[in-house]
Amino acid sequence: MKNYNYLFKYIIVGNTSVGKSCLLLQYVEQKFRSAHQVTMGVEFGTNIIQSNNHVIKLHIWDTAGQESFSSMIRAYYRNAIGCVLVFDLTDRKSFEALIKWHNEVLTCTGNDIQIIIVGNKNDLQNREVQEKEALALAQKFNANYIEASALNGFNVVEIFENLTQQILKEIQNGEIDPQNEIYGIKIGDFEKRRNSDIVPKSQRYSVQVSYPIQKQRWECC
Repeated sequence: MKNYNYLFKYIIVGNTSVGKSCLLLQYVEQKFRSAHQVTMGVEFGTNIIQSNNHVIKLHIWDTAGQESFSSMIRAYYRNAIGCVLVFDLTDRKSFEALIKWHNEVLTCTGNDIQIIIVGNKNDLQNREVQEKEALALAQKFNANYIEASALNGFNVVEIFENLTQQILKEIQNGEIDPQNEIYGIKIGDFEKRRNSDIVPKSQRYSVQVSYPIQKQRWECC
């Protein structure tokens, strides 16, 4: 059973060692991994949340930040509707690299992907990037910005809730068509049932007879 309204695919992107895997682990399992482990290719996590009276299932792909994996991880960008673009607040180079990552994401996915920029490690004192700088870049990217800590969990849940609400708003405004396969959104049984309840019964039957439901293509990797 597809007990959700929509399934969204998210990617987490950024330099190595900025805490991408730690953010995912904190979000999915409420744990922190103190020993640094380099992601070899991709890691995967899933969660189900409620947002704006919708049940949303998230498939989240944490991608490696090393250049040696770049050609492989680009395949995982496909059909992503949301991107968490991460940098380390104590590492200016990781912030400056966001332009490269942003361009790569748009090249592989298109301009319709929704992006949130995350300044991770805000629990540390030796920050090299100020909030106003990050906000200015987020405005340039037409993205939201949030600071978080994978260590203590500060704002980690809010990252994914914010991004999900952003996408739902675009759907409700008609700027994203969830039935268009280019967005890579999978429609669940809850949404199909809700839509069928809205359409009058007599009209529903005629629509089903005249226009058979088309199977949507969904690729998660």
